[in-house]
Amino acid sequence: MSQENFNDLYAFVCVAQEGSFTKAAARLNVSQSALSQTVRNLEQRMGIRLLSRTTRSVATTHAGERLFVKLAPLFEDVTQELQDITELRDSPTGIIRITTPEHAIDHVLWPVVKRYIEKYPDVTVELNADNRLVDIVGDRFDAGVRLGEMLAKDMVAMPITPELRIAVTASPEYFAKHGTPTHPKDLMQHRCINWRLPTAGGLLPWEFERDGEKINIRPNNSLILNTSNAGLQAILDGVGIFYTMEDKVAPYVKNGRLVRVLEEWCPPFPGFYLYYPSRHHRSLAFSLFLEELRYSK
Repeated sequence: MSQENFNDLYAFVCVAQEGSFTKAAARLNVSQSALSQTVRNLEQRMGIRLLSRTTRSVATTHAGERLFVKLAPLFEDVTQELQDITELRDSPTGIIRITTPEHAIDHVLWPVVKRYIEKYPDVTVELNADNRLVDIVGDRFDAGVRLGEMLAKDMVAMPITPELRIAVTASPEYFAKHGTPTHPKDLMQHRCINWRLPTAGGLLPWEFERDGEKINIRPNNSLILNTSNAGLQAILDGVGIFYTMEDKVAPYVKNGRLVRVLEEWCPPFPGFYLYYPSRHHRSLAFSLFLEELRYSK
């Protein structure tokens, strides 16, 4: 088989993986028209249609899916072997792509990543901030970071933080003006800042527990946001009460700019984990990153 045949087959695999000529062309660094012609040439040589095209989507035909299922693992193996051979050099190389909540970047990952890229300058680390549950296999991430209670069972998971806690805080000025809640139900009488969930689109319920008693509060919201950084700024400005991760507000509680309430109603819960598919081929660069990130109790 000629080199041209291999190139055409790889082009077909990329289009099938991306479900889009536009995305596949960007991945291959070629024009969309050239990629489309390459796939058409392949179909003409084989005498069978491999892709169904519409103005909005691209999907494999029955024959195309059969070919894709056979070819995709083979090209993946070749790519991985080339990377492994490259890593026989003195230092690791490659790209590590991770999907993670913004909070984990700020409070867990950044110090590790900074140290890692200084130690291994030939490795590129991509942190994709996304609070949704992402298909790390389909979106070609090496790993993801999520809370322990949100992990899929078919993943290898490694803890990267201790247990975490929620903190309910506001500025001293706010509490001086509006009073201090002593029970979760008191929050219904306060100005609260809430979080819009990125998946279902609903508002985050405020969950509390003490001595086996569980209470879920859906407070009256004076402000709704979708980033914790904006929520932090809002409570520092005295807008209302915020329900967020303890480590987000800890420095401000310590220096007196924020006051914490209902602490006895906020028990610990499983912290952040880094997870990846059990079939994931651990490159040298990825293995070294795991060691840098591993949490020691």
